[in-house]
Amino acid sequence: MEEQSVYTALWNKYRPVVLKLMKDSVDGPQEYRLFVHEFKVLDSREKSYAFAIDVEEGKAIKNGKISSRVALDLVEVLRQSKTGLELMNEVNFQFTLDRQFILRVTRKDTVEAEEEK
Repeated sequence: MEEQSVYTALWNKYRPVVLKLMKDSVDGPQEYRLFVHEFKVLDSREKSYAFAIDVEEGKAIKNGKISSRVALDLVEVLRQSKTGLELMNEVNFQFTLDRQFILRVTRKDTVEAEEEK
């Protein structure tokens, strides 16, 4: 059996919230504030938990040279959910976590429309 990654349990806790954000993102980008202490308990050596990751056709597209374990664990937890997998196969998403621990979920078609303006 494969060992769980550090952030899997945390993302499992937030999976219902993230799935709701994904569904609600049809109305525009959604955000939710997470708690810094929950991340620091898991890995206090990490300098930054911030990430930006795109999910296209159900697969993570890594932004930048270094893939964030935090981001990859989020995508993996969502892939383990039937609803999450269906949503990610139907719609391309962008997930970001900033330094203030605000998780943003945006549909990629919304991002592209904003860039065209």
